[in-house]
Amino acid sequence: MREQRSEPSEDAAISIRMLDIPASRVDDPRAQVYIVDHLKPGTTIHRRIEVHNTSGESQRVELYPGAASIENNAFAVPDGRAGNELSGWIRLGSTEIELDPGERQPVTVEIAVPPKASRGERYAAIWAQVTSAKERTGNVTQIHRVGVRAYLDVGPGGEPPTDFRVEGLAAEPGAGEFPVVTAKVTNTGQRALDMTGTLSLSREAVRAGPFKVTNGVTILPGQSGQVRIEVNQALPAGVWDVRAKLASGTVERTATGTITLPVAAPMAVTTAGGPGWLVYTTGGIALLALISLAGWRVVRRHRTRLA
Repeated sequence: MREQRSEPSEDAAISIRMLDIPASRVDDPRAQVYIVDHLKPGTTIHRRIEVHNTSGESQRVELYPGAASIENNAFAVPDGRAGNELSGWIRLGSTEIELDPGERQPVTVEIAVPPKASRGERYAAIWAQVTSAKERTGNVTQIHRVGVRAYLDVGPGGEPPTDFRVEGLAAEPGAGEFPVVTAKVTNTGQRALDMTGTLSLSREAVRAGPFKVTNGVTILPGQSGQVRIEVNQALPAGVWDVRAKLASGTVERTATGTITLPVAAPMAVTTAGGPGWLVYTTGGIALLALISLAGWRVVRRHRTRLA
């Protein structure tokens, strides 16, 4: 045990990542960064996460599970340590660790589903947190925490399907000088979606992109969300062919159409099959999603990053 402990500075930093991926999900990019699984009631699983001290100071790191939900097409987590049903099923091998600068340490995660658990998908987060005793101002406590999402579906039989459709493409002026292409995505499956993807443009011999999805949205089954892709490159005026490849995990859908630049006002994208039609393809894609969330309070400042 260390005799001395350094307080985290303003730039204190820790990171967290998954170490274990189930063999059945090795090709799923979501399983590389999140805990994603389908379990029968009464099942217990074990995973490992790794906490890394990326700062130049020693850190005392607290670890705990917490509540999460999907609200307004976003994976939402509360301030503090509020729990829910899934977080109550999670047990961590360590609840506090000390890390030297640059040190990494694995931590085991046990999820035990009760035998009488009801059917359905649940959400939680596993947090690693550093708290400063007091900043120089003397009246603000700083909390820096990083987390791993957990998506756990419970029920008998096989895993419910994941699927979605792209119902329309549109173009609109962006906040800056570049336009934004949007796509309405409807979750037609039975598990939550984390949307990633790219947009490519072509015109004669000119190619542009791929441009990545600007806003990572999470969509509940039966609901819809808007995916936005900023075309952050100056392009010549004219008619361009567009190809949007959107994905959640291993499920991918592609929509194609045309767009006229510059975009002076919101406009529908003319699709390859005429008005009201989109062209789809399916396949695998390996993309990762990262969402940063920040919460501020008067007395206590939170720095939250949830992978």
